[in-house]
Amino acid sequence: MKRIVFFVLLVFFVIESHAQSFYRYRFDAPWSVSVAAGPTQYFGELYSLWKYNEGIQPDWNVNFAVRRTLGTYIRARAEFTYYQISGQDPPADPRSYRNPRNLHFRARNWEASMVGEFHLKPVKVYNITRSFFNFYGFAGVGVSSNDPKAELNGTWVDLRPLQLENNPYDKHIIVFPTGIGMKYKLNVYTDLTVELNYRWTLTDYMDDISAYNIRDFYLDVIEDYGTNGEGPRPDRLRLLVRNPSFIRDNGEPDVQKILDNGGAIRRGSGLDNRFDGFMSLNIGLEIYLSKDIWDNWIFRNRVNEKSFRFW
Repeated sequence: MKRIVFFVLLVFFVIESHAQSFYRYRFDAPWSVSVAAGPTQYFGELYSLWKYNEGIQPDWNVNFAVRRTLGTYIRARAEFTYYQISGQDPPADPRSYRNPRNLHFRARNWEASMVGEFHLKPVKVYNITRSFFNFYGFAGVGVSSNDPKAELNGTWVDLRPLQLENNPYDKHIIVFPTGIGMKYKLNVYTDLTVELNYRWTLTDYMDDISAYNIRDFYLDVIEDYGTNGEGPRPDRLRLLVRNPSFIRDNGEPDVQKILDNGGAIRRGSGLDNRFDGFMSLNIGLEIYLSKDIWDNWIFRNRVNEKSFRFW
């Protein structure tokens, strides 16, 4: 009889211990923070993966985000991103007829955005019951800086203030992040995230190129250049025309050839309704800000304990 009583008490104690252990993780954690990084790929006048065979020409980005659960399947996030994009003509597909332009650019920009996430599985749950895999789509709106540059005689020059096409554009642009993502639950507090994000924009000047040729503004740029570069802003023509056919042996633009050509020197794609954009593929970690995260962190070293305790 005593053995039976002892066995019953032991079973009850084990069950109660597990119940308490489970109850420890029965908390809501609506807030989380994440960091992620990965490659970026620009799309515009200097790169067209969809139409021609141009390979991948990646740059990189890194971002930080704060998320909040709003509903059963919905989360919102505020996101801050630093990204680099670039494009150049020399590796272009010959069918695009871009190589003779010899144009290039790079940009290092900051972006802030608000994004809504729509998950396939519920997210308004206790952390311990969070799904191991959860796919989601997202869309939002944000603002980005816009500072394209080009190299001239070993120096990277800001293109936006020069207004090469006589068409001013803003330092800040509106972006629309859209894409898909996946989360994998590493532990109670942490998810691994993988996300594919394309930013649509309302500008054709992320690369400082829009007009099909320079016919409408080449005379103004030549006036700024002068005959031999003695004008008030000679760098405008130097950066506008990079085609070797219109460059003299000393590396300066051949003004007479440009005049004789009537400005029919190709610059952009000629499409009126095409805006620039870029894509990113990021891998990151999302940490849920639970009320006991500091007490139960996976590598927490308890006071008076010589070894780490793994929970």
